[in-house]
Amino acid sequence: MPGNALRLCTLRNFLALGDSYTIGEGVDEAGRWPSQLASSLGLDTPEILAQTGWTTDELAAAMNVYAFHPAYALVTLLIGVNDQYRGRDLAGYRQEFTGLLRRAIELAGAPQRVVVVSIPDWSVTPFARASGRDLSAIGRAIDVYNTANADVARTQHVHYADVTAISRDRGGAADMLVSDGLHPSAAMYTRWLETILPAARAALPAR
Repeated sequence: MPGNALRLCTLRNFLALGDSYTIGEGVDEAGRWPSQLASSLGLDTPEILAQTGWTTDELAAAMNVYAFHPAYALVTLLIGVNDQYRGRDLAGYRQEFTGLLRRAIELAGAPQRVVVVSIPDWSVTPFARASGRDLSAIGRAIDVYNTANADVARTQHVHYADVTAISRDRGGAADMLVSDGLHPSAAMYTRWLETILPAARAALPAR
């Protein structure tokens, strides 16, 4: 077997890019969905570049200075809820997201080893209800943003995992949230794997 092919077969590195949903705000390391995913797939402990509150441009800035460790068997990208929360325009989000996804593909070495994860809907949470915002408008905005990132994912020929419907199903229940009433609990992240895991399996090179 050629050396490059053997390397692809033995890759175990996993990079997860994103914001609070990827870093798992409020849950322990093992409860984060990237950690749960890596465990399910037999990958190494995920390398996570994510921070609570990050928008697309803030993730891009962090990527400019971060020391990556390619090659990666799998790269995931989940970003955009803070762009929506801050009321940024959709065209700007699409442009920034496209740039991030192209960089993710470069790090993975191929588009088929990248998975885009949709933005969950925070409008169902107690935090949203207490915010005084229009909950229906939040949900509609999330759908618009997800239409954009799904379109970019399709154009770039990467895999897509839609967790939004799952996030809306019992997404406001106490056991599905951490104590801030906004971020998902480990139990909700486990439910996300219903759609992320099949996409990730399809993305991984044969081993």
